[in-house]
Amino acid sequence: MDKPSKIALYAIGAVIVLMMIAEITKPKALNWRDSYAAADKIPLGCYVLFNELKEVSNKTIKTSTKTAFENLKDVETNEKTVSLFINNGIHFDKQDSESLIKYVEDGNSVFISTNYIYGVLSDTLNINIGSDIYNFFKKPSLNSFTSTSLKHNERRFKDVIENSFFTSLDTLNAIALGTTHVNKTEKDPNDSIPETNINFIKVPFGKNNGAFYIHTNPFAFSNYHMLNGNDVYAATVLSFLPKNQIIWDNYYKSGRKVITSPLRFVLQNPALKWAFYITLISLLLFVIFKGKRTQRIIPVVEPLKNASLDFTKTIGDLYYQHGDYTNIINNKIQYFLEQIRSKYYLNTNELSENFISKLAIKSSNKKEDTKALIDYIVYLKSKNTHTEPDLIQLNKLIETFTKNNI
Repeated sequence: MDKPSKIALYAIGAVIVLMMIAEITKPKALNWRDSYAAADKIPLGCYVLFNELKEVSNKTIKTSTKTAFENLKDVETNEKTVSLFINNGIHFDKQDSESLIKYVEDGNSVFISTNYIYGVLSDTLNINIGSDIYNFFKKPSLNSFTSTSLKHNERRFKDVIENSFFTSLDTLNAIALGTTHVNKTEKDPNDSIPETNINFIKVPFGKNNGAFYIHTNPFAFSNYHMLNGNDVYAATVLSFLPKNQIIWDNYYKSGRKVITSPLRFVLQNPALKWAFYITLISLLLFVIFKGKRTQRIIPVVEPLKNASLDFTKTIGDLYYQHGDYTNIINNKIQYFLEQIRSKYYLNTNELSENFISKLAIKSSNKKEDTKALIDYIVYLKSKNTHTEPDLIQLNKLIETFTKNNI
């Protein structure tokens, strides 16, 4: 690769790295989605409120992640409680509504703060919630209380607000506790909605001092307003509730964590969920301990045969069958003398007395036996023809000699 190509390649790589760094380090966009969940720290979550309630309450706060029907059937009847429902929109089905009505009839209280409520519960309480979306849906509004002693606790919500209010209610049973006021800069002659409307009521229900508290400004309880000076208003609204144990609803939330996995039925059932987890762990352990590659059986490899020995034996048999004893004796003598040279480093050109003495010492043989072998070799070398007894005798002497050393 030439130099210009390398420079271009490095430049492209540097640009990619810088883009990755910029993407990683850039600030995350603020999440403005409706949540109202106790664990969410985003502007419209309820993390601040939930933790403040834990600080000021003299009793532990119970958290419900089930429907009203499923949760309230497990609530002890001998202790009065207050259930808190806060969300931008809440819908209770018939079964949930009947459970809430029975719950309040038993002397408990329900607090609901929402922009929209409909269904059996709203029909039973004879209330409707709406808003003037053409005039002051998201305009700054002053949220006040009907009690003049709470004048200093009213707050103006300038932004992050949806001004909902009661469009109709049962004036014989409902008690107005708070209002919302919006200044209309341009009044439509056909506009019959006043600037001040009720947004907080109490509806006593049953004969055991139970009550529904309905509030139409859930934004007041969000992290955004709790941390921007409007926490006093939220605290004042909640101060109307009985000082009983609080049940915090974490089910009817826009930010509720929903399992979207195809296994959601299994994961929502505790028994099936643990069975599923145990199965996964068991499979993992199986893979770790049994899934390793098992070493295959090592085949038995027969050692290679020494073909040279077989070849030598074959050649020797051929010589022996043809009666060529002289050739066999000469080869045997040459092989023996080669062993003497390679092992004892002795010169075999002259088979003298001196050679016999050195060979006897180095081979750890008796001098007489060594001399008998060498003399017999000299004798055989002097003969022109040989017989079978000559070969047998030579072999016997060599075997006797080599038995101790070679």
